[in-house]
Amino acid sequence: PSVPRHTNRLINEKSPYLLQHAHNPVDWYPWGQEAFDKAKTENKLIFLSVGYSTCHWCHVMEEESFKSKEIGEIMNEHFVCIKVDREERPDVDKVYMTFVQATSGGGGWPMSVWLTPDLKPFAGGTYFPPEDGVHRVGFRTVLLRIAEQWKENKDALLESSQRILEALRHTSEIRVQGQESPPPAKEVMDTCFQQLSRSYDEDYGGFSKSPKFPTPVNLNFLFTYWALHQTTPEGARALKMALYTLKMMAHGGLHDHIGQGFHRYSTDQHWHVPHFEKMLYDQGQLAAMYSKAFQISGDEFFADIVRDILLYVSRDLSDQAGGFYSAEDADSYPTTTSTEKREGAFCVWTAKELRALLPDPVEGATEGTTLGDVFMHHYGVEEAGNVDPMKDPHQELKGKNVLIARCPPELTAARFGLEPGRLSALLQECQQRLSSARAQRPRPHLDTKMLAAWNGLMISGFAQAGATLDEQGYVSRAAQAAAFLRTHLFDPDSGRLLRSCYRGKHNSVEQSAVPIQGFLEDYVFVIQALFDLYEASLEQGWLEWALHLQHMQDKLFWDPKGFAYFSTEANDPSLLLRLKDDQDGAEPTPNSIAVTNLLRAACYSGHMDWVEKAGKILAAFSERLQKIPISLPEMVRATAVFHHTLKQVVICGDPQGEDTKEMLHCVRSVFSPNKVLMVADGDSAGFLYRQLPFLASLERKDGKATAYICSNFTCSLPVTSVQELRGMLSP
Repeated sequence: PSVPRHTNRLINEKSPYLLQHAHNPVDWYPWGQEAFDKAKTENKLIFLSVGYSTCHWCHVMEEESFKSKEIGEIMNEHFVCIKVDREERPDVDKVYMTFVQATSGGGGWPMSVWLTPDLKPFAGGTYFPPEDGVHRVGFRTVLLRIAEQWKENKDALLESSQRILEALRHTSEIRVQGQESPPPAKEVMDTCFQQLSRSYDEDYGGFSKSPKFPTPVNLNFLFTYWALHQTTPEGARALKMALYTLKMMAHGGLHDHIGQGFHRYSTDQHWHVPHFEKMLYDQGQLAAMYSKAFQISGDEFFADIVRDILLYVSRDLSDQAGGFYSAEDADSYPTTTSTEKREGAFCVWTAKELRALLPDPVEGATEGTTLGDVFMHHYGVEEAGNVDPMKDPHQELKGKNVLIARCPPELTAARFGLEPGRLSALLQECQQRLSSARAQRPRPHLDTKMLAAWNGLMISGFAQAGATLDEQGYVSRAAQAAAFLRTHLFDPDSGRLLRSCYRGKHNSVEQSAVPIQGFLEDYVFVIQALFDLYEASLEQGWLEWALHLQHMQDKLFWDPKGFAYFSTEANDPSLLLRLKDDQDGAEPTPNSIAVTNLLRAACYSGHMDWVEKAGKILAAFSERLQKIPISLPEMVRATAVFHHTLKQVVICGDPQGEDTKEMLHCVRSVFSPNKVLMVADGDSAGFLYRQLPFLASLERKDGKATAYICSNFTCSLPVTSVQELRGMLSP
């Protein structure tokens, strides 16, 4: 590689996204005091650009504008330019995204915001083309106009930024409004179900026409709604909506049929042409959803998809020290000699390529049939490519095919005169060949940043899959990742989580010079993961750490006046707003998960003030839950769990004994959204017995493993039969 012409301060950062911009002619600063001081000293406006390393339009804006020497000169002359990785600093991203959404009606990345020297926003948007077009003003023009405004109308700009900030403070506040009780579960659940049911796509599953997102929070809500309404038509519909959506996603191009795992979202209604990046948080949540689908339906199809996701993450997103990487990019070089990256290049195929790779005649099939014929028919491959030009504005996928399982296996088998079992083996052989061929292509960029929150979601995925599929290897992988978090993303001196660490040289794990402290989302997803890991492994150490982190979360983020948790700590003067997220998106909002975590924590510790806290969160969000519950499906789910009271399923027995294992298998095979599992192994000095004195009074009956179903620490009669236990587990 040639020596770069320019190098800016981002060269000293660890974030892969910031390092991507270290050789721009723009004099970028990371978010921090040095940049703030420069803006104040030189009385300059700040240009803030926020994105992430696998963001397609971020790459486009960099190529067009931030690599331009001329635009770089304008930026450097008039502004102090700051680059932020939104995955490292979700706090900064959220403050300014709140502004952009409020003032422009939309948001997204790259986010471009202009701030006064004291960090108050007054203008913003997302992607800007470099030059003026028919319908859009260009980035160069915007830069020059804003610089001119600052010179001519500084006082008006300052005044306007102050007004904007006050308005944002007012509109973004979430607090309890006089009424201090959580909303009623039935009404909130029913309204949320009706709103989801209306937006459901009967033909292809999912909850909009296009673009279409996986939205695990919707599916998780529907499973719980079904569990609590199993005998009603609404319950049956909720389950059908969730299972059909998961099936259609797995058949579609959103699912990588050759390299496993799921892409970010579908650009069309049919789950066909995706936006090709793969995010860790999607894999973690989808592994959990497909596990639940298998648990409820018993359909091996869903179990196979769980294994597919976890294979992808184990192979491509795993650090050798045990942590999980953040993402793989959508764009890559089509060939080793290409000079320009293209979206989806790593994943798509021409018909010609497939014929060349799969020329073998298929024995026993209709005469003249090749492997290529079978594979191409099954996965909807067309000679001229199968991508709708309307979904390919840059013509990057012209002539290419995105694989999508177009017809059921039995129809493909019948068409070529094959047995269904034989077809499965043939398709598998094709997939292995194509996987080897794909391995010769240049890989997309891998974001090797490791985030506590997303690692938590992935640990939950492995732990839940391990428990449901009875796969000890998955539980061990979850435990390895939790041990990684404790080593690399936890400060034992302060007892606090850290946000991020990074793959360094020679595969070491590195931390930035000033580590970023954990945010609320890091605590809630890690605590949830540790509860899931305890239930899968029965290792009480994970439980102990979870309860410690819950106490720390209360101390750092709880709002004693308005209730619920703030997303950030109170002590960062560079953050103008302390916000509470109010929408479940690609990930659930942290307060939604916090409700269930608090209820689980109370069951494992006997601290009933945690139940009270859970109720206070629901009270703070009460108005939103009653008006637009579809914006918070995970919190609606938590409302139901709160009102139904968690069942403590206690099994007294030797964890290694066959009778105990049989009972554990029974508990793990039943989907019950309002249960927590614990094993009382008779070790009165153990952590659980110290937390919950009532366990000492529970005994094995006739020397056999015995189950008790307890509610608020009051227990049922002992049960030694697995059939009887199964009957008692339904919600």
